[in-house]
Amino acid sequence: MGTIYYGGGATPIDIEDRALAHLKVVIATKLRRGESFTVSWRHPDDQPRGRSTIWLHPSIPLRFVFDDPEPAELSREWMEELAQSANSSGGIMLVAEHFTGEESADGERADATAHAN
Repeated sequence: MGTIYYGGGATPIDIEDRALAHLKVVIATKLRRGESFTVSWRHPDDQPRGRSTIWLHPSIPLRFVFDDPEPAELSREWMEELAQSANSSGGIMLVAEHFTGEESADGERADATAHAN
């Protein structure tokens, strides 16, 4: 489980490492261009029902922490889907990776779970 630390006193946001790796690429691309946008996700089953959204701005500190020391193999299709949503008026909606009958390198299907501690 990876973590996003956003802003000074913000609550850490836990996101599954593989999902976070994809999200990091899309976020970094948008922020490098000086673009502000939102990121939204549904609360996982172990949290109260609902969803959360954060506003990302290039001037606010942002740090990604991964539990796995090895970088995840990235899916171009998943990154493109996240990038398309990033360019929409609704911002990035963190969705689970879509598979075409294939499994990830570790033999499991990824889940884009995120939650604030």
